Amino acid sequence: MVDMTSTTAGRQPDGLRADATRNRARIIDAARRMFAKHGLDVPMAEIAECAGVGVGTLYRRFASRDELIAAIFTANMASYADAAEEALADPDPWHGLTRLLHRMCQWQADDQGFSDVLITAQPQAKHVEAERQRAYRAVTELISRAKAAGQVRADFTAEDIAMLLIANAGLISVTGDVAPDAWRRFATLMISSYRADNTEPAPAPPTARAMYGVMRRRQTQRPAGNP
Repeated sequence: MVDMTSTTAGRQPDGLRADATRNRARIIDAARRMFAKHGLDVPMAEIAECAGVGVGTLYRRFASRDELIAAIFTANMASYADAAEEALADPDPWHGLTRLLHRMCQWQADDQGFSDVLITAQPQAKHVEAERQRAYRAVTELISRAKAAGQVRADFTAEDIAMLLIANAGLISVTGDVAPDAWRRFATLMISSYRADNTEPAPAPPTARAMYGVMRRRQTQRPAGNP
C-alpha cells in the first residue's frame, strides 16, 4: 500500500517544492538581517541578492513587502502584545509600565526593522496590526490603572508612548554608531517625566487619530521604486 501521508515529487507538506521552501527560508533570513540593520526601506532587490535568489523568485514567495514584513514581524508583535499584557498583570502599575517602556526602547536599539514596525502602521499586514491592537488595549488599561493608583501624570496618554518611540528611533539612527547607549539616558529621562509628581502643565497631546496618521504616513512614504 502507498503511504498517503508522505510527500511526493519533492514537495513539502505545505505544498511547496523543497527548493521553494529553501528559497523562502533564505529570503526570510536575509530580510530579517537586513531589516534589523537598515530598517524596512531596504530595496527588495538587495534582499534578493543577499538571499542568493533572483528578484522574481522573491516575489513568487512574497508578492509584496507587506507580506514579507508580516512573515518576519508578526511573531515580534505578538511578543510585544504578550509583554504589554504581562505589564498589565503586574500588581504595581508603575513598575509594569516602566519595565515595558524600557523593553520597547531596547527592542528599537536591537533591531531597526522592528523599531520601524513599532512606529509605522502596516494596514496590509493584518496579523501585525491585530497584535498592535492587542498591545494597545493592554497599554491603555495599564495607563488607567497607573492613574488610578496616583502613579502617573493625569494628562499622560498612550500617544505619549508613541512619541517616545518615534523620538527614540530617531536618536538611535543618529547616535547608534558612535554612542550606542545614548538612548538609555534619553529613555530613562523621558519615562521618569511621566511620574505623577511631575505636575508642570504640558501642552495637549496629539489625538490617537493624528498619531495613527503619522504612523500611516511613514508606511506610504517609502522611497520610489522600493515597493
